[in-house]
Amino acid sequence: MEKKENCTEFQDIINSHNIKRLYHFTDFDNLESIIKNGGLYSWADCKAKGIDIPKPGGSDVSRSLDSRDNLQNYVRVSFTQKHPMMYVAMNDGRISNPVILEIDPEVICWRDTKFADRNAVKNGANIGGSLSDFKKIHFNSALTDKYFDLSPDEQPYYQAEILVKNHIPLSMIKNIGNFGISIPSQPQKLQIKNPYTAQITRNTPTAFIFLVDQSVSMKKMTSLFGEEMSMAEAVALIINRQINELVLRCIKTDEVRHYYDIAVIGYGEEAYSIWGGELKGRDFVSPQELKDNPFKKIIVQEPKRTRSGVVMREVEKVQWIEPRCDGHWTHLHKAFDYARRLLEQWMELHHEHDCYPPTIINITDGQFNHATKESILQQANELKSMFTNDGNVILFNIHISADQGISLSFPTEKSELNGNAYAETLFEMSSLLPLRYNSEIAKMRSGSPDKRHSAMAVNTDGATLIKIMDIGTPTNISQNQ
Repeated sequence: MEKKENCTEFQDIINSHNIKRLYHFTDFDNLESIIKNGGLYSWADCKAKGIDIPKPGGSDVSRSLDSRDNLQNYVRVSFTQKHPMMYVAMNDGRISNPVILEIDPEVICWRDTKFADRNAVKNGANIGGSLSDFKKIHFNSALTDKYFDLSPDEQPYYQAEILVKNHIPLSMIKNIGNFGISIPSQPQKLQIKNPYTAQITRNTPTAFIFLVDQSVSMKKMTSLFGEEMSMAEAVALIINRQINELVLRCIKTDEVRHYYDIAVIGYGEEAYSIWGGELKGRDFVSPQELKDNPFKKIIVQEPKRTRSGVVMREVEKVQWIEPRCDGHWTHLHKAFDYARRLLEQWMELHHEHDCYPPTIINITDGQFNHATKESILQQANELKSMFTNDGNVILFNIHISADQGISLSFPTEKSELNGNAYAETLFEMSSLLPLRYNSEIAKMRSGSPDKRHSAMAVNTDGATLIKIMDIGTPTNISQNQ
């Protein structure tokens, strides 16, 4: 590719800001087309060449604005992995399994590349291909970690763009081989991989993170298996039950296999690990550690099937966490931050492996505090946009309630929520589940086998929560699903 005459001056700026890669977001479903066609094309070039984009990130409005400003033949590249427009595309349903392509910053030096100091179609944007245009980018703002960390005056400059004319070849996409899809020498021999089909093994583990609301409202009384208890107690019993089930799935003959890592995070005013006993203060722990370090054992009543019907029996249960409900606020934003930090570390350890994506299950009894809906949705979308080679992180949001109300689990359309504003927020926060979950969901509710369900529930009781937890912690992934 022909370069700008003063390329070394551009390179000096790139080096001074330690820019190692640029970013372009797309959907996992678009990767086959990108690889087959040898790289990224602008939407107008795709249209001219007859290249199908299964899930376009841009809307009809954005394409109209591109055409207005004569930018339709440019591929947009940014300095941030957390582009606000990616989250807009997720919320609008245009993309559901986002992936971030890492672009070699060499494209900055290409002769026809242009630069915009903010979103190129916004009023006031400076656009041009010269060194002075490149210097007008507010690099400190464009390279900051979070959009909301910036002052309102600087937030527009977070979306500074590199506009690459027509095409970015595969050779410039540094991580194109990291999505479980082979890169053949002959495109027609492409082997596409279906997401969410990786086998969970010791070499390719997954992770589960449980987020538990421990605010004072969890003191409300409910019933579980006919026994009166606080919602905090019921949730603790159910999570302990699920952890025990996960541990049992790892026991093979005389060993406990490390199929996954598990973390349990409580939140009220703060977010914190809630393991008890020897595991206190730990974050992720292994099934072996859980088996070896139960906090305590308790006797509970549980229904058991017998020949004469279902009867209540006393059974001994292992506990790793205890109920708590002393938080004066419900700071979900701190729990989401905690989960993101854990997953960043986990992903770094497993980024080269074909691992089933981690699952986050958030259990709460009501509204979050001290964070706007916009910022919470941003955090949720950041979590959902994290990915392994096998697909995106799955985020469940489950509202439990001690009050009588219309319960709804796994909706396929927002219209099912009948205008319930809180339920609609949960819907927007939650992942769109892969179709492989549908067979288990069908045991709870009717629905089309071809429609994807949202990983959420509202007005859930304890018995329903148990069913959702079972669905949300799959460990026997079938290649046929």
